[in-house]
Amino acid sequence: MTKTKQHRHLSWERFRFAIIGPLLAAPPEPGQLQAAFRTLAAKYWIHPLNSTQRIQVGLSTLERWYYKALRSTNPVDSLKRAHRKDAGQSRVLSSHLHNVLESQYHQQKHWSVQLHYDNLKAIACQDSALHLPSYSTVLRHMKAQAWHPTKRRQRMTQGMLDAERRLQEREVRSFEVEYVNALWHLDFHHSSFQILHPSGHWRKPKLLGIIDDRSRLICHLQWYWEEDTQMLVHGFVQALQKRGLPRALMTDNGSAMTSSAFTQGLHRLSILHETTLPYSPYQNAKQETFWSTLEGRLMAMLVNMKELSLRELNEYSQVWVERDYHQNQHRELKATPLKIFCEHANVARPCPDTQALKRAFREQSSRKQRRSDGTISFNGQRYEVPNAYNSIETIHVRFAPWDMTSLEMIDPHSGQNLCRLLPLNKVANANGQRRKRATKAVPGEAPDDILKSATTPPALLQKLMDEQRASGLPTAYIATEEELSS
Repeated sequence: MTKTKQHRHLSWERFRFAIIGPLLAAPPEPGQLQAAFRTLAAKYWIHPLNSTQRIQVGLSTLERWYYKALRSTNPVDSLKRAHRKDAGQSRVLSSHLHNVLESQYHQQKHWSVQLHYDNLKAIACQDSALHLPSYSTVLRHMKAQAWHPTKRRQRMTQGMLDAERRLQEREVRSFEVEYVNALWHLDFHHSSFQILHPSGHWRKPKLLGIIDDRSRLICHLQWYWEEDTQMLVHGFVQALQKRGLPRALMTDNGSAMTSSAFTQGLHRLSILHETTLPYSPYQNAKQETFWSTLEGRLMAMLVNMKELSLRELNEYSQVWVERDYHQNQHRELKATPLKIFCEHANVARPCPDTQALKRAFREQSSRKQRRSDGTISFNGQRYEVPNAYNSIETIHVRFAPWDMTSLEMIDPHSGQNLCRLLPLNKVANANGQRRKRATKAVPGEAPDDILKSATTPPALLQKLMDEQRASGLPTAYIATEEELSS
């Protein structure tokens, strides 16, 4: 994805959090907050929807964003744009016009939207009480009601009628923050020796390490066979449950760290994500220093243990971290990491429950719903959308790339989970049983009435006929004798 597309898809709440997030991670000294606001107000920022445009943010606006985020347990959510109370409801289309359009659609389903609109225009000329909105309003309303044009058939039967119903680039610098849990460092480290894999091959495991910047405490440490997003989320969630939610996280630009599922999860948990510059490991120097300590002490003790399993390696690592590394005085800090973590000022937030964390680290995307069978196609697999949502044109889902047994359908505005989407089961659908679609009945009209032929022409056609007769001009064709005699 190009930089332009990244900026184009940057949400407003993410843009706002990118500006004030550093103030939450490292609060200014007493009396220095206004100076920090003035510094931010003087800067130019890349517009979140237009990467070629530079904008400034007013001081009062920065104050409002800061205090809203400070008082909230989830700062990102507090910075979202207010959702209109009347969103999804037509403010122009009256109930009378809705009824007229609904009746017209059920009688003439094969008509195009433009033809429906032209007929409504003709009706509005005869009925002064009928206020006709723009064509785009009528088009949106018909889509929302799932009133789509259908193919016209020569012979309409009741059976036929029953059958039709998806960073801000900022300068990153190496520094030591003032508060515990203000910044974490995360990285993978490849083992210096091989151990035996269950498949019978000798492989080098990968160590996920997460370290607190201020105290140098290890938030979590775990060995894995693979360095992918699934393993990253598995270890990071444990760090959150052990130590709480940090304010910011620094990683390199590895594929797992920059994957959509992981970065979107950080965003939903209001954790500011900062990445190092390419080929600049010195920016994550605290992590590199810890790897040296680990290799010089723990791995040096294990080097002669040839038949070591991954489980044993993890057990030895956990014991060494908690009982040796955390208990020994840090040369620079002049205290143990555990003492600083427990006694120093802490800016962590409470950690959500396990299910909330699992839902957070999901990738979000959207797909068009197939009107023919009510499914969406995802990674070559089709998923069934419940009939209650058959009028929604674009389905928004969240999913874990490593677990595609189901998708979570969400409300794109609130982010609320609506239902699970399961893969299409063609074998189960072969029993011939079909549920009845939830449709609205045409006002004052029984289904049998739809089959009756119309005795009067539609409003637009009648209007054109009246204008032709009023002009006094003959119709531009010559009738046959059979027509004249009939």
